[in-house]
Amino acid sequence: MSETMLKVDDLNVYYGSIHAIKGISFEVKSGEIVTLIGANGAGKSTTLNTIGGLLKAKSGTIEFEGRNIGGTPAHKVVKEGMALCPEGRRIFQQLTVKENLEMGAFTRNKAEADETIEQVYEQFPRLKERVKQVAGTLSGGEQQMLAMGRALMSKPKLMMLDEPSMGLAPILVDQIFDIIVKLNKAGTTILLVEQNAQMALSIANRAYVLETGKIVNHGTGEELLHDDSVRQAYLGG
Repeated sequence: MSETMLKVDDLNVYYGSIHAIKGISFEVKSGEIVTLIGANGAGKSTTLNTIGGLLKAKSGTIEFEGRNIGGTPAHKVVKEGMALCPEGRRIFQQLTVKENLEMGAFTRNKAEADETIEQVYEQFPRLKERVKQVAGTLSGGEQQMLAMGRALMSKPKLMMLDEPSMGLAPILVDQIFDIIVKLNKAGTTILLVEQNAQMALSIANRAYVLETGKIVNHGTGEELLHDDSVRQAYLGG
């Protein structure tokens, strides 16, 4: 059995007086792709942002490789071995592709960063072609690749992806999901938040369904793809 890499237990998160995450518990084992699916506003991004150290939980525990990391600031979470690829890409629009990638390697020395940047170019040949291009002038798909490449620069054991297919044409969505599977096969564990439930479930080992801050269903990706309630709610029947 794979070891548990990430364990979230009874997590509660508030935005002011709004109880956004209501006591959720789930885990990600080493080597898995695990997806959180659910409607807009279900709490998927909030969950990732809390794990990533951008939001503070009211209560509950977040353990990464057996260590409690709840309340750890975001830059230290990266040093622990996690990287968050945020919703809406959030790349540095005015910087070049290379400069964006270098920003992702702030926890590492130059030799390590130089080696990793070559690996990122292997995964994303499109970025290599556009090394000196200003990131804001890239297409949406290229910006998503850049955001993923930047997250990879810290050599994460666990990569959290928040809505990687948002706003992309279907052909690019396929490409991004192919890349996610490749990254996983190359050894990166993936926690994926995605509104495209069909695509997410088709690549996930396991999945959890979030509704208004609670986990209401979970199983293997395959099981949930064929689950009637999931099909009606998220897969168009």
